Amino acid sequence: MQSMKSPVLSAADQKYDVDIVIAGGGLSGLSAALTAAENGVKAIVLEKLPFVGGAGIFPEGSLGIGTRYQKEKGITTTTDQVFAKVMEFHHWRCNASVIRTLLNESGKTIDWLTDHGVVIKNIRTMFPPEKSLQVWHIYEGHGARVVKVMSESIKKKGGLILTRTPVKELLINNKGVVTGVVAENAEGETVTVNAKAVIIATGGFASNKRMLKKYVPDVSTPGMAKLMYRGPVVDGRKGDGINMALSANAALAGMGTLAGNSPYLDNEPAIRQFSGPDYMKQMRCALSQPFLWVNKHGDRFYNESFGSVFSDVYNAMTSNGGLMWSIFDGNMQKFMVENGPLTPFNAIVVPGQKMTALDEGIQKGIELGFAFKADTIEELANKIHIKPEKLRETIEKVNRYAGQKNDPDFSRKPEHLIKFDTRNGPYYALKGLRAFFLTLGGIQINTKMQALNGNGEVIPGLYVTGQDMGGLYDSTYDLLAEGSASSFALSSGRIAVRGIVQIDLARTSKDV
Repeated sequence: MQSMKSPVLSAADQKYDVDIVIAGGGLSGLSAALTAAENGVKAIVLEKLPFVGGAGIFPEGSLGIGTRYQKEKGITTTTDQVFAKVMEFHHWRCNASVIRTLLNESGKTIDWLTDHGVVIKNIRTMFPPEKSLQVWHIYEGHGARVVKVMSESIKKKGGLILTRTPVKELLINNKGVVTGVVAENAEGETVTVNAKAVIIATGGFASNKRMLKKYVPDVSTPGMAKLMYRGPVVDGRKGDGINMALSANAALAGMGTLAGNSPYLDNEPAIRQFSGPDYMKQMRCALSQPFLWVNKHGDRFYNESFGSVFSDVYNAMTSNGGLMWSIFDGNMQKFMVENGPLTPFNAIVVPGQKMTALDEGIQKGIELGFAFKADTIEELANKIHIKPEKLRETIEKVNRYAGQKNDPDFSRKPEHLIKFDTRNGPYYALKGLRAFFLTLGGIQINTKMQALNGNGEVIPGLYVTGQDMGGLYDSTYDLLAEGSASSFALSSGRIAVRGIVQIDLARTSKDV
């Protein structure tokens, strides 16, 4: 690797000499910066967007094991238990040592955040008690509050954060050591930062269509319905950090893996189904209700009782062409309006919450093409391009199961087996597609978060955190380890700084 020379600076250009430069101001970047500030290490954060946090603003909570909060609530989950479940899920096709390191750190990270003023509301789970690991710590104010607490603490401790300053390239000396970065601010000025180490924390490549097409097979598989991105409208996750690491000969891992999230209405941006008007939230909730789900052929393909287990739904939909139809009749529609849903849509629309905006949502959905209404089953089938006799056959089969209160096909819960009125309409169909909210592939790393090359050798001075890390997942996100992505981001930033103090600052001190 040839060395990159620092650009010639004009009078208006800027130059910094620090211990650590951090590319990205999301959860992992901020946790690294705060850890540095606490340890008297001089660090600077360079964030491309006008604000810090990025997608880290959105998580409801994070995984933690052995926290003070868990102990107060009598929760005795151990790291051994979680690690065993995680490795079983991933079939050991992942970097086990790094995962163990991040799980070991997870509880300490949660306690560290609470020491800084983050409040844990509760431990939440999407699973029944006998299956849940009870590790998902829900933040008061969600990720936005965590970002605010960390960024304010960094500034109070003298740390420096520059927004609207994207990093453009790494500085690498003739020995292959990463020695800093070159960035550019909003005024077009060159910002050169010389550092003992660089931490990449740019959040993956979720909003880079070119990289998605290159690395993720599901995006462009022939015959597969489109895959939507469920992210925020403003998103800087373009793969900047991963591509910069490649310039230093870093190796990739798990680039085809996404945090699949399904189902979503065929309406973009999908994030509006989380944070938009009530009719969109309630329509998304209606989409996942356990009345009847069919694929493009009119066959059931999933246990509708578990529509909230979004990673499983993603996998099932991927095996069925990426598309599903949620079918219900007028009685079921009326029930949702008057009584609320049978199953929740996260914490956004929950059982007992009347879905009074559903009628408005159906009308808007019809106008936009993701909702359909008909007076007969046959008419509805024709509208959604399913053979009428097939849809009727599937509905009549579900009616028999409802009469028996037993689903011999997919074991839907008896209380969710509700009969359709096959004589009197109206009937409704909502079109659902797959979505994702994170890319899970990136740069190969070791347990100190150091970037590795293709021979498994450390690239001196380069560390990788958060969603820029690769090799931590097999085929999809492990939902049983609830909140792992944000937990891994937060903990990896802290671990990286400790590694830099131990390795790089010690190395440069000896050089001096």
